[in-house]
Amino acid sequence: MQRVGDGTHWEQAAGYSRAVRVGSLIHVSGTTGDGADTYAQAVSAIGRGLSAIERLGGGTVVRSRVYLTPEAVWQDAARAHLELLGDAMPANTMLHVHSLIGEGLLVEVELDAEMMG
Repeated sequence: MQRVGDGTHWEQAAGYSRAVRVGSLIHVSGTTGDGADTYAQAVSAIGRGLSAIERLGGGTVVRSRVYLTPEAVWQDAARAHLELLGDAMPANTMLHVHSLIGEGLLVEVELDAEMMG
């Protein structure tokens, strides 16, 4: 098993890794991003997840989960998802949750990838 972190205080406070690779599977923890709006946060969060996948050897995203607060604009999160993951066309779940932990957060993303080859 391999693990990567990205040094956020959340990893230390809650005791988790940004991503874990077990065999050919890579699981990316719930990841938030920077930005003032839904689109910017979604692009940042998905980008951070893809970076973690690359650091563990790369792979194709086969599953994504997008958690949105009631204030988030789901169409903007969907646009970011399409732009960054549209080629992979992963299975996806997008849902509204009551809130996310952290001031001003609108979007949290989980990714699962499979190493091909």
